[in-house]
Amino acid sequence: MTAAGSDAILQRLMALHPKVIDLTLDRMHRLLAALGHPERALPPVIHVAGTNGKGSTQAMIRAGLESQGLRVHAYTSPHLARFHERIRLAGDLIAEPALAALLDECEAANAGQPITFFEITTCAAFLAFARTPADALLLEVGLGGRLDATNVVDRPRLTVITPVSIDHQQYLGETLAEIAGEKAGILKRGVPCIVGPQAAEGLAAIEARAERLSAPLSVANRDWQVWAERGRLVYQDTRGLLDLPLPNLPGPHQIDNAGAAIAALRELGHGEAACEAAVTRAAWPARMQRLRRGPLVDKAGAAELWLDGGHNPAGGAAVAATLAMMPPRPTYLICGMLNTKDVAGFMRPLAAQARALVAVPIPGEANTLPAEATAEAARGTGLAAATAPDVAAALAAILDKDPQARVLICGSLYLAGVVLRENG
Repeated sequence: MTAAGSDAILQRLMALHPKVIDLTLDRMHRLLAALGHPERALPPVIHVAGTNGKGSTQAMIRAGLESQGLRVHAYTSPHLARFHERIRLAGDLIAEPALAALLDECEAANAGQPITFFEITTCAAFLAFARTPADALLLEVGLGGRLDATNVVDRPRLTVITPVSIDHQQYLGETLAEIAGEKAGILKRGVPCIVGPQAAEGLAAIEARAERLSAPLSVANRDWQVWAERGRLVYQDTRGLLDLPLPNLPGPHQIDNAGAAIAALRELGHGEAACEAAVTRAAWPARMQRLRRGPLVDKAGAAELWLDGGHNPAGGAAVAATLAMMPPRPTYLICGMLNTKDVAGFMRPLAAQARALVAVPIPGEANTLPAEATAEAARGTGLAAATAPDVAAALAAILDKDPQARVLICGSLYLAGVVLRENG
């Protein structure tokens, strides 16, 4: 069966509900019951929520567990180049024939009833995870936590909440406390939770939920600390101190993500070898990723080409901090964003690190912000900005001015996916 098999089914599944996002668990419970409750037959689950750093933290935990010879499933979203990236079975991306068969099975069991794309594909993932033996399942929340389609697991082995910031207000609430309360919806009675660095009001909301459920918390900067010192990563908790290499994923924000991953691994009973593998072997595309091959790189010549999928103010701040630590080089941004995002909030911290920005639309994305609107927002933060019809044209315009530039393509995971697909 060719890739068109799953692609055709996925296209049909998008039409089963008028909304892309409709937060409730009723449809999940209905379909999972029709499928024989695969969510009750999963390997031990590590459930990960948060606004920023979920994917990187999960990638580090996976690297640590796999270094110990464990078979690890992983569920992430959205995908970048192809849907199969969302479902990793015991170390490998799901194969096309298996994916198509599972989607067919879920479509038949659903019998045309309303269900969102994320819900029905999550059910397919649960079927895959339940039927393939593994030692652990890393389960990343799609949106929020309390009403997210992944939150049907009654008793995970561990939960993790990475830093919470303002994003998706139309679904999760206007305040940080409300959003953190939704993320804390993944907490379960008596199940330990690792909590990454949080603002005070966000932490208060998480602690309130944990207290009601008697869920033990292990909180950054209280129960564990992590910092960079003399080119090393130092981690300390009640079990002792670890002196480790710096994370191989670039950026100062990865220090905190590494801390959460190490805290999770230690809670799961793993030692220094797993923790070192977590920070040295993790792979996570489109997070300050240096592009080194493909048509765009060929066009770049002597320029550096980077890719990042961050898209909210905290993501912009993390990218800006990473750029600030790089060797000095004229830096330009190619940016495409969704019309649901805080565009100015994302760009404001980047304005000090870049000479100019070229705005592009996101191909094939209904909610893309027009390039001129993105450029206008950039100008409002003090960035010189122009527009281009696509990434290749934007890159050509930048290189025409500065062939030695550092060019960062940023603003959306969807744009990052387009770049990774087209850049081979």
